[in-house]
Amino acid sequence: MRQIDKRAAVRRRVFLRGAATGPAALAAAGFALGAEAAWAGDLRVLTPATMATLARAARDIFPHDRLADRYYIAAVLPYDDKAASDKVLRALIEEGAARLDAEAQARHGRAYVQLVGEADRVAILQALEATPFFARLRGDLVVSLYNQKEVWPVFGYEGASYDKGGYIERGFNDIDWLPEA
Repeated sequence: MRQIDKRAAVRRRVFLRGAATGPAALAAAGFALGAEAAWAGDLRVLTPATMATLARAARDIFPHDRLADRYYIAAVLPYDDKAASDKVLRALIEEGAARLDAEAQARHGRAYVQLVGEADRVAILQALEATPFFARLRGDLVVSLYNQKEVWPVFGYEGASYDKGGYIERGFNDIDWLPEA
């Protein structure tokens, strides 16, 4: 049976919108997607700026307030290994990240990662929606983000139940959002 936490929580977007602006808001919200972050030192092929842009785009494509930045970083880190052996993928990723930054520079005068407004970043992503870069990123993120066992509890998924006898006796029919008839 699942437990629902009914405590009120301040969401990241609400905090950023109302409490602070600019770099102070990013620091207060625990923004760890910068190119200078500790995880960026382990990259082999792609630049830290490229990976930070990919991680930021990942959060904007699949926004979940309850997921920490580390899950988005983990979702895009495999691109570094894949790009080492696939020059076509490396070019696609680097050119796509550069295009995101160029579009952000043209519209707002700063890099994609530095844009505070979510609507501004989403508009840039929508402009690139028809590109092979966006299609590849979105398609890969569906697997690399949601296939992390650590994020499953956030969404209420308990994992496979075949080894526990199936879902019938494990909350399959626990509907707490409908009134009883």
